[in-house]
Amino acid sequence: MREDGVGISEDTLDRLLEKLDLVQKVRLLSGATTWRTAGEQAVGLREMVTSDGPAGVRGEAWDERLTSALLPSASAIGALWDEDLVERLGGLLASEAVRKGVDVVLAPTLNLHRTPLGGRHFECFSEDPVLTGRTGAALIRGIQGAGVAATAKHYVANDSETGRMHVDVRVSERVLHEVYLAPFEAAVEAGVWLVMAGYNGVNGATMTASPLLAQPLKGDWGFDGVVVSDWGALRSAREPALAALDLAMPGPQGPWEASLVRAVRDGHVPEAAVDEKVRRLLRLAGRVGALEPGRRPRTAAYGPDDTRTLLRRTVAAGCVLLTNREVLPLDPGSLAKVAVIGVHAASPRVQGGGSAGVFPSRVVTPLDGIRARLDGLVEVVHVPGPGLGVPPAPLAADWCADPRSGEPGVLLRVLDEAGRELHAEHRFSGTQLEPPVGPEARTVEISALLRPPTTGEWTFGIAGFGRMSLTLGERTVLEGAFPCTTDDPAIVHVNPPLHTVRAALDTTRPVLLTARRELVPGAGRATIVAAAPPEPEAAAALAEAVRAARDADAVVVVVGTTEHTETEGHDRGGLSLGGHQDALVRAVAAVNRRTIAVVNSGGPVELPWRDEVGAALLTWFPGQEAGTGLADLLFGDAEPGGRLPTTWAAALTDAPVTHAQPDDGRLAYDEGVHIGHRAWLLTGREPAYWFGHGLGYTTWEYGTVRAPADVAEGSPFTVRVPVRNTGTRPGREVVQVYLARPDSTVERPVRWFAGYAAVHAEPGTSATAVVEIPARALRHWSRTEGAWRTEPGTFDIHVGRSAGDAAWSGAVEVRGAG
Repeated sequence: MREDGVGISEDTLDRLLEKLDLVQKVRLLSGATTWRTAGEQAVGLREMVTSDGPAGVRGEAWDERLTSALLPSASAIGALWDEDLVERLGGLLASEAVRKGVDVVLAPTLNLHRTPLGGRHFECFSEDPVLTGRTGAALIRGIQGAGVAATAKHYVANDSETGRMHVDVRVSERVLHEVYLAPFEAAVEAGVWLVMAGYNGVNGATMTASPLLAQPLKGDWGFDGVVVSDWGALRSAREPALAALDLAMPGPQGPWEASLVRAVRDGHVPEAAVDEKVRRLLRLAGRVGALEPGRRPRTAAYGPDDTRTLLRRTVAAGCVLLTNREVLPLDPGSLAKVAVIGVHAASPRVQGGGSAGVFPSRVVTPLDGIRARLDGLVEVVHVPGPGLGVPPAPLAADWCADPRSGEPGVLLRVLDEAGRELHAEHRFSGTQLEPPVGPEARTVEISALLRPPTTGEWTFGIAGFGRMSLTLGERTVLEGAFPCTTDDPAIVHVNPPLHTVRAALDTTRPVLLTARRELVPGAGRATIVAAAPPEPEAAAALAEAVRAARDADAVVVVVGTTEHTETEGHDRGGLSLGGHQDALVRAVAAVNRRTIAVVNSGGPVELPWRDEVGAALLTWFPGQEAGTGLADLLFGDAEPGGRLPTTWAAALTDAPVTHAQPDDGRLAYDEGVHIGHRAWLLTGREPAYWFGHGLGYTTWEYGTVRAPADVAEGSPFTVRVPVRNTGTRPGREVVQVYLARPDSTVERPVRWFAGYAAVHAEPGTSATAVVEIPARALRHWSRTEGAWRTEPGTFDIHVGRSAGDAAWSGAVEVRGAG
């Protein structure tokens, strides 16, 4: 029995196992459906339901009618540096899981921002193993404290998207332990109930069959939960069965089942190995209540108001104020007109692309939030500026209607081989990832009556695989066969390639758009239909934005990345915002010194105009309360509380670690322990913004730091940092501690992050930050001994506001055990 009282005793597990024969046991080790594990009446086990996270809990269906609370992206959560708030967000995820009948949330992602080009940075917390570990552990505590299982993923070194299904990461044993395994060790210490094995390989072994599952995960760390494969990662039966993988997802017809039964009976896999896997699965079932009829996880439900309040607070707490030239916060009483500029202001990116996506019930845009905050006080004008030059977005209900019912949205039909209708229903959007198809289904059709608001040459698109066509009225404008050439499920099932065509539309005539896609075995069911009006001429749109900026008392210009630059399944080709966005910021900043640039991205981007604007504010992908949280910050109702979880380069060419592209299927982590701010310190280069950077609305003065002069090997120690709020507003300061060992006998980073603590203080008052430095912060992994070792001698202590800003330096002597 676990010390926390959760779960069932080992004796009970023994008795349950005795009731199962080999076929029954093996059936439990493969998914019953895409999102469910198998049940077994003989032991009273119901199916357990899994769902993607961490942006929210979608549930079992990709259906825009089934909405979810949408949290800020994981990179925004990594910017909180506030474990209590992260734990509350975990509680919200658990509440959402209970509402949707979900037992297992597939979050948190504990991979690292190894290079700035990672396409899935929005789903990962930070570049640093310590910050990632602490943040992930807090989210796990919040989820599991309510009796819902969390899943630490993707174990391990799954830090880029290029070739992720088959890439073999080459990384030294020491670097694995000190950098990439460290957040997962923290998750196990937090009591996580599942760990997900990634698609990739490490040092020649695919992760679903890797020796790293047994050691250190289940061995040295004592992980007693379930190791589950990433969806579709298991490609063979014997090797993963002999390794420490426990559960193959999804199902049915997975690589285990009959083949694993045969392997046991033929003597290739011992039945004891199967028993151990089933034991872990039953232990998980006990923890989530799947062995107790009618029991559901114990959590207090978050009502709509509670949810909105928490998510609004989180937006403000995670936003990072990069620079501020006495512009923020804005005083509404001093303003007559505010110009809100940019496409992202009215259509922000609130979440990243890929399997973690959910359908929010509402989204407050930056424009909505600013208008609501200034309603009746200040005139607000919006100018979109130049278009983004990206492919068209999926059909939405704002200018199309179901041709059968006339309701806003689209008509979804499923047809048989003869073209007869098998199913029809009204849907809200042109994104249909899981249409209700049966064995007779051969074609998915999405149709909409378009009422174009703009005359001109529109762009249309259809995404999917197989034979597809697009017709406008009676005219076929796109037709072809598009084979599926990838096994990446994010592309096959969520984000297939979009094929586009242009056609002229007239506002005086509605037109029927019909998209058809044949269903091809092995190519998923995802069908996406998109359309976009003609973009304005760039120079004219830029001039309009400049006029609005010149006439305003303050300007909020919102820029960001798109679904085509930051998404699962692809790494990024560069760090530029793209389109005319940099030119837009520069143009409006040139005519209004009170220009606030709001950056809407999940990971680092180049900001070549950062010294030209009055303020720069990073909102990440802020979730459903994007606009309310942003307005709170802009007008001083809240302080920007975020600190950068990742170092930002001024330009990609400055970044010390950029290679995410495998070479002949291998990706070498040649930088070793030097990633993130460690790599910048090693090269001596100066980034645009350091790890840990972030401004508030007040100023701070650091006092004399108290730290021990010496400490015994293997012991933690405490650093006490007095700080004084020297400004005019209450504020929060995040005090950070870094360590160094310049004369070490082993290779080390120039400095490495060891811990942090946050304090609050009123104007003119002081507070003391108490930073606990664990003994592990002083140790290194010895490859020759295969164990952790602490090198006696002098370690430097650096205290400050970021990895590049030390307000105090001292030293601690580590005494050896002898």
